[in-house]
Amino acid sequence: MKVKSGFMKVLFNKLKKVNKLALILFLISVFFYFITYSFITTSLVKLTGIETFIRYFIIILFLIYFIIYIITGLVSLITKKKLTYTILITITLLFSTLFGIGSFYINKIYSKLDLSKDTIVYTVNLITLKETEFNNSSTIGIVKNSKETNYNLLAKKLVEEENYKNKTIYYDDIYLLLDALYNKDVDGIIVNGNYKILFSSDERYADIETRTKEISSYNETRKNEDNLNTSNKALTSPFSILLMGVDSEYNGLQANQAFNGDTLMLLTFNPKTLTLSMFSIPRDLYVPIACNNNKLAKINSSAAYGTNCVISTIKKLTDIDIDYFVKINFKGVVELVDTLGGINVDVGIDFCEQNSNREFGDKLICLNKGYQKLNGEQALAFARHRKTLIRGDIDRIANQQKVVEAILNEVKNINNFKTIENILEAINNNIDTNITRNQILSLYHVAKNILINNTTLNIKKTYLEYYDLPVYLPYSNTTTSALGYYKESLDDIVHMMKVNLGKEKEEINKTYNIDANEEYTSMYYGKNLRGEKLINTMINLIGKNLSEAESFATKYNLTLVTSEEYNPDMEDNTILEQSIPTNAILDNYDTLTVIINNLNKIENVD
Repeated sequence: MKVKSGFMKVLFNKLKKVNKLALILFLISVFFYFITYSFITTSLVKLTGIETFIRYFIIILFLIYFIIYIITGLVSLITKKKLTYTILITITLLFSTLFGIGSFYINKIYSKLDLSKDTIVYTVNLITLKETEFNNSSTIGIVKNSKETNYNLLAKKLVEEENYKNKTIYYDDIYLLLDALYNKDVDGIIVNGNYKILFSSDERYADIETRTKEISSYNETRKNEDNLNTSNKALTSPFSILLMGVDSEYNGLQANQAFNGDTLMLLTFNPKTLTLSMFSIPRDLYVPIACNNNKLAKINSSAAYGTNCVISTIKKLTDIDIDYFVKINFKGVVELVDTLGGINVDVGIDFCEQNSNREFGDKLICLNKGYQKLNGEQALAFARHRKTLIRGDIDRIANQQKVVEAILNEVKNINNFKTIENILEAINNNIDTNITRNQILSLYHVAKNILINNTTLNIKKTYLEYYDLPVYLPYSNTTTSALGYYKESLDDIVHMMKVNLGKEKEEINKTYNIDANEEYTSMYYGKNLRGEKLINTMINLIGKNLSEAESFATKYNLTLVTSEEYNPDMEDNTILEQSIPTNAILDNYDTLTVIINNLNKIENVD
């Protein structure tokens, strides 16, 4: 202790004799270095999974330098070695400045990597038909046990907030609720605040924006329950992502869980093989909706119940566990593509489409056929357009895959920090995901591998074989146009994706049918694979012979019951009526009753 005290006493005595200004400057440099070193150390520690050895080597190296600087700086002051002192303090201040700048940019990027939304503004609206006069005697419809997060609770809060004393009628399903409004069984209904875009894609409610009016609304900021089921694994192992396009009137993605489900793309990625598979799911595909008691409906209708319902429905369809989801507002696509400087895409036809604000007239985005560079508005129009495409939504989802592929190709060419910053700025407000910041950082090694080895992603595309499926809806007595799919085609797609995830082994000797009339650019898994239809519907037997009804009943395992009537305007032994409506799904029936015309039947006459 005496030795140490003696050393310190000698040191202080010597420091009293040095130049005071030089000493103050030295102490300031030590303080400045210590603060900025602390900042850069904290910033580097945050970068979990990125060059761990290098990061900690830098931290230790500059800690050692700090210790050496203090010792040599004091020595140079005491021994009055001005040149050594000047060089040391210049280098130290330079390091401190670099630490400060580096820490600032690391923290800036790090903050933008948090793409998940902790809270969401949930909104519900009371709407009526435009011709309806809403008053105290009007009836209000509400979904009874909605699986959509917070909907039922917020609907009740709206009633309480507005002090409505009206009679309330509950419905089991959101679409039963909409039909009740359209059929005027109720005067008003409480729906999600995103209802215009949410339901206008359904042909039955295409006019919902022009046919209805808003009476009142209620909104509340609540915890985003989409992010509760988050996987903890790093993205260094094969994983799956469900990409969902959100068609919003506004820029940003902070409001309402329910969304338009017209764009659903299941992706799998294997970081080891750099293989990406894309399965775009047609919006009209008729499947069991997981959160609605597995009732068959168009898959895009699952979006009305929220993200978790969509995930559960697609998991049931494909038997693939979905690790992560990404919801992206279409307006964010415009900003992303523009930030990348545009994308190169082969446009198949001449067409015009609304802009990102859904404006017509001189605001239309028009493109000509051919390979070209698209800006953000043009890329969104290309991804949205379907009305003049030969196969409608089927061709549109192929275009959406082109856009995704083109964006990935441009991302690979990023070579400056500013572009990365601008990209994160563009997507931060327009994306919601359950992928954590540390998981995003774990993709660093994948990006590094691509850049260093100048490799490209191996993209596997899919094509689900489908058939037109008009479906009779008993609750509205209407027929909706949907799509069925072939199990063999879906199985091929799912198998390929499970192979990519490392869940199944690849079948080496598998053969594929190639259509010689189609331009062949890459293999499409699932293409030209058909078999038995998974969903069968009732045909129109009226006017046909009894033998056809017998064959049909035998084919679909229905009990056939017949009775007779007399109709002189119809041929003998033809079917006059059938119990199962045309286009009704046969799985819902066990018995088919038909009335046969019998011209020999004698009517009782008074």
